[in-house]
Amino acid sequence: MLRQGSPAQLEDQREGRHEGSAGGGAADQIARSIVLVILFSVPALLCVRAAVMSDPDVWWHLRTGQWILEQHAFPQTDPFSIDAMGKPWQAYSWLFDLVILRLFREWDLVGIVVYTSGMVAAITALFYRLVSRLQPDFTKAVLLTAAGVVCLSGILTPRPWMFSIVFFVLELDVLMQARRTGKWRELMWLPALFALWANIHIQFVDGLVVLGVAAIEPVAQRWWPWRESRLRGNAAWATLGGCVAGTLLNPYGWRIYQVAFGLATEGGVANTITELKALEFRDAADFLLAFMALAAAAALTWRRRPGFFEAALLAIGTYLSLHSMRDRWFLAAAACAVLAGALPAGQEAPKRNLPALALPAILAAAWGVMAAGFAAFGVTDATCKWSLAKELPVNAVEALRQQGLGGRLFNDYDWGGYLIWSLRQPVSIDGRAALYGAERIARNVDTWNGKPDWASDPDLAAAGLVVGPTILPLTQILREDPAFRIAYEDKTATVFVRRR
Repeated sequence: MLRQGSPAQLEDQREGRHEGSAGGGAADQIARSIVLVILFSVPALLCVRAAVMSDPDVWWHLRTGQWILEQHAFPQTDPFSIDAMGKPWQAYSWLFDLVILRLFREWDLVGIVVYTSGMVAAITALFYRLVSRLQPDFTKAVLLTAAGVVCLSGILTPRPWMFSIVFFVLELDVLMQARRTGKWRELMWLPALFALWANIHIQFVDGLVVLGVAAIEPVAQRWWPWRESRLRGNAAWATLGGCVAGTLLNPYGWRIYQVAFGLATEGGVANTITELKALEFRDAADFLLAFMALAAAAALTWRRRPGFFEAALLAIGTYLSLHSMRDRWFLAAAACAVLAGALPAGQEAPKRNLPALALPAILAAAWGVMAAGFAAFGVTDATCKWSLAKELPVNAVEALRQQGLGGRLFNDYDWGGYLIWSLRQPVSIDGRAALYGAERIARNVDTWNGKPDWASDPDLAAAGLVVGPTILPLTQILREDPAFRIAYEDKTATVFVRRR
């Protein structure tokens, strides 16, 4: 009678069996390489096709990066809005702002597309690395990676949170391997990763939470009935301390945590800003994410020996992602990792490792496919400007310059970021939700939607210049208002000037 070993021992046996497999024929390796090239490049090409340069918030990031270079300093107060000017504000994504500005200066609007598509390719490749190190079956690893990336639909836009996805998947990969093998050397990279992360995006805090769970796990296993981790508690706690210290290496020091706390507790904004709302389950990606979360939970239950870390990771990811669609990447990565480790590998198709030089060749081929896609889709600065003009007031701003019009501005919330960049004058509101608060954002939205008390909006009453989408109700109302005249209008934007 054979005695069954622990899950960790069985994992070692399974991994050893696959590592000892033959390298496979040349045709098999070529086929796998082609599949990976397609896997890494197709999601990025879809982002190119989706005209991602129309994202409204990238523009105030560009202006912030420009301000930092002009002033040779980091903003401590807001320099871009009318009433909030002088109010405490920290550019916690300053490094992203400089990166995206450099790409814009190098390639204009195409640089924004390059950033987005490049980051999508990197996210896909890192998802595959995470999954394939836990799941030796090539087919299952590819399918899980593809499903995880599909779940990110809607948030693969030129924002700093794309770096958070990259860093989180890297961190999760390191932690899963350290827990499985007990080797802690890869953990030594995490403090440097968090030092970089804290200067790019505020959601480094999510990464610290996950690292904290890994540190608590050895203690919790005293009461948790099944031991699944080989990672020693002292190594995990030392890594956590080093990562916290690394996050303090930013222009704002410990105050970055005040910013994070303020963003986490600003609950009213979530009811107004689309990306902060709960999942609405209106497209296939939402349902796929829910299915993967349920499948991961079922896989943990089926094992009858669920790991503390995996269970906590899935619970935290479910809470964050279901409360804010922007955070769906957390649950997608968690579900992929749990499923990759729980699904059987299958003895009929053992893993065949590609040669060491295959990965650089695969990545180079993927970049080649993406470059060909740029050419095929006609991605040039001219085509990007044409696409941008259908979403944002590009032509309206040009008309304002030509006519020499100015005055105190009243604008739509979504367009504030672009107007900060293009008009170079203070705006009434923009996409920095935490700076303005839920009440002011809701008032702006209600005014542009023509709610009964639209005329009582003090920002509108004080405005000498109004710029907003042509299709919104307030635009139609102001057409009949004798206090304003139309200075410019097209299918996208309408500009009103107050009569003297």
